[in-house]
Formats: sequence, structure tokens, C-alpha cells
Amino acid sequence: MSKPSIVFVCVENSNRSQMAQAFARMHGGGKAEAYSAGSRPSGKVNPKAIEAMRERGYDLATHDSKSLDDIPAIEYEAVIGMGCGDEGCPLVRARRREEWNIPDPKHLPPEEFRVVRDLIEAKVKALLATL
Repeated sequence: MSKPSIVFVCVENSNRSQMAQAFARMHGGGKAEAYSAGSRPSGKVNPKAIEAMRERGYDLATHDSKSLDDIPAIEYEAVIGMGCGDEGCPLVRARRREEWNIPDPKHLPPEEFRVVRDLIEAKVKALLATL
């Protein structure tokens, strides 16, 4: 049996969806494949997200900002919208869909960015517990 696949989607694929993918890899224990993508990727991962994840021991600098066209064309166990109302979410085939409504931390100062990061981590852990 193959591992369930999860994709985290946000318009730019530069902050929230990238951190969610990283936390799924960190806490998933290899029991799920995690992806992230966006409908209009920015082309880079936000340096604030890289720094916030570095504090957790994860090198987000190894990630790329990706389009929905860059991820495998499979049926995912779950597609998670990060709260950006990404019009690409319905285009992804998935058994289940969730919208997390996480605030965009792009312009937040570091201490508030960390609050968003920690919220994402908690939600990813809860999601993984359901797989």
C-alpha cells in the first residue's frame, strides 16, 4: 500500500504552504508524502519563513516555490488550502479538502510570524493524526 499524499496550497507558495509541507515532513514519520504548491507562485520562499523554520531545525532554503503544475498529477488524500482562497485548490484531485484560514504572515514582524508558524505546526500535527 502506498503512503497517503497531502498537498498544501497557497497562491504564492512562499510562506504558509511551505512551512506546512516542512512540518508534515518533520512530524509525519515517513507515513505520508507532503507537497506544497501555488496557483501563482512567487518563485521564491520568503526569507522570514526560512528563518522561522531554521529556528525549528528545518532548512526551508532547500525548497522551491512551485506551481500546481509542478506537483504530481495524482489523487491526493487531502488538499489543504492555507487561507488564501487559492482558486487552484478545486483543480487538485483529492479525497478530502480542508480550508485552514491561516493569516498571511508575509509582512509580520518575527514574533508574530512565529505565532503563525506555530499554528501551522499544530494544525499539521492534527492532520497527520487522522491519516
